Amino acid sequence: MRRSLLLGALFAVSATACHNFNTRDYATSSQLYAAGMAKYKDGKYADAAAAFERLTLDLPTRDTLLPLAHWYLGQARLKRNERLLAAQAFIRLSETVPDDTLADDALLMSGRAYKGMWHTSSLDPQYGLLAQTQFRLLIGAYPTSKLVDTASVALRRLDEQFASKDYETAMHYKRRKAYDSAILYFKDVVKNFPESDKARQAMLRMVEIYRLPVLDYKEDAAEVCDALRATYPTHPEVVATCKVSPSDSTATGAARP
Repeated sequence: MRRSLLLGALFAVSATACHNFNTRDYATSSQLYAAGMAKYKDGKYADAAAAFERLTLDLPTRDTLLPLAHWYLGQARLKRNERLLAAQAFIRLSETVPDDTLADDALLMSGRAYKGMWHTSSLDPQYGLLAQTQFRLLIGAYPTSKLVDTASVALRRLDEQFASKDYETAMHYKRRKAYDSAILYFKDVVKNFPESDKARQAMLRMVEIYRLPVLDYKEDAAEVCDALRATYPTHPEVVATCKVSPSDSTATGAARP
């Protein structure tokens, strides 16, 4: 009985091994590509990635299958949520065959893969910066691409996320009453991301800090309010915070050194 169970287990392992996908079982690149596509369509993304990765290593640069192999390697990696490997595959496509019609698509996809690894502004922004680089490369290298607008929108969203990160850092210092550090970060938000929604909020928080009795930098507050009124003349919070009063017009408080 024990012997029959052991033989059955060995047979099962042998049968499984016989059905393992082996890229060396295919005599030509076109056969391996077809096998990889079949695996991809069947949802067997690990096997598909193995096939396409082998092709990216074996195919000559001018082979018409090479861009597709890079492309579907990246797509298979994404299906497996291997975003870093996916980004690398797409980047290799754009670097290896920059004149291919998929090159701009690959830059967009690499940017999106990196962006997917920076989903909240509280995380290390390394992957956000890498995503930014890829989107800018697309716009710079392929200015007539139909994907330029999409990349521009992605960059604006990244700017909002970067602005949020600096804004939250500034608020952290503000809560700790480290006002000089808070102001520096708020200024960075306004300088580096002037089109972001956080720029307006940063300026409003600066006014609040400048008006604190412990500082009483009335001239600085008035200067920021002038900029706020010029940029956001009808915004309710700006109107409420920066409304002119008799005490404002006659104030001669100390300016920040």
